[in-house]
Amino acid sequence: MSIQLEVPITIGGRTFEVACQQGEEQFLVSAAALLDAEAQVLVNQIGRMPEARMLLMAGLMLADKTAGLEERLREAEDHLSALKSELKELRDMPPPDPVQVEVPVIPDDVTDALAEIAARAEALAETVDEKRQAS
Repeated sequence: MSIQLEVPITIGGRTFEVACQQGEEQFLVSAAALLDAEAQVLVNQIGRMPEARMLLMAGLMLADKTAGLEERLREAEDHLSALKSELKELRDMPPPDPVQVEVPVIPDDVTDALAEIAARAEALAETVDEKRQAS
């Protein structure tokens, strides 16, 4: 058996006693705070008005905000769904073919020619050294 509680809430500067189940007080207070915020806007803009009208107008303003948020949530969910589909499609695709990269290779005859030139240069350098030391 659940216990009913009477919780005082304030909306638009007016206090109301509202019944709720034990453990649900915080949800009621949070909801009342949202409604009170809208009612305060009305009170600040229009001033004092009949209770029923204030509650109706504040409720409609809150419902309008809620409808806008629900639309944005639907759009975000649709976008998320599209992204998930695209991700699944990309994951299911076969991997791309490997790319063949050609690295230039110096032909053996060029390497041999360079080695021979280097050997000749070393021989010439030795000859020059020997002639210099002899003089």
